[in-house]
Amino acid sequence: MSRSATIERSTKETSIKLALDLDGTGKSELNSGIPFLDHMLEQIARHGLIDLTIDAKGDLEIDGHHTVEDIGICLGEALREAVGNKAGIVRYGHAYVPLDEALSRVVLDLSGRPGLEYHISFPKETVGGFDVELFKEFFQAVSNHGRVTLHVDAIRGDNNHHIIETVFKAFGRALRMAVESDPRVTDIPSTKGAL
Repeated sequence: MSRSATIERSTKETSIKLALDLDGTGKSELNSGIPFLDHMLEQIARHGLIDLTIDAKGDLEIDGHHTVEDIGICLGEALREAVGNKAGIVRYGHAYVPLDEALSRVVLDLSGRPGLEYHISFPKETVGGFDVELFKEFFQAVSNHGRVTLHVDAIRGDNNHHIIETVFKAFGRALRMAVESDPRVTDIPSTKGAL
């Protein structure tokens, strides 16, 4: 059974087409119009072993907010669609990732209940010309539209690039763990019988 999805979203602010394959090899083709965001999305694909294609056009002449949030919305919707009813998956995922002085942890539950705990302190307001406060908007959108309980913690770090790269790598690895099939689990991994 294919665990893939394609989402298209068009508003007055953005036009986005996103495709993902949860059983991929980590390939990505990314064109968000925001080079630093593309670099981070590549981390999700590579470390999550998810094939990810994004073509986005947004009102970047204003700022990156709408584009970043709407990509998060599309990623969450695609994840929810691709994972299906969640029968046979691990459900939970976690990862710690270091990069030089930075260390981050991401823990997630494909619970069907959106919730974000986001604890990152950045030493500067931008990285690569990108407003770092938009990363919270991205993960909030993924959580809301993917119906994922998501805890994101930057444990330490002095360099914005290192901090956020560890977060995106950890998110990819945690997601990879959560969507893995477990041959011992033949039904939905919940005592409620639904997620």
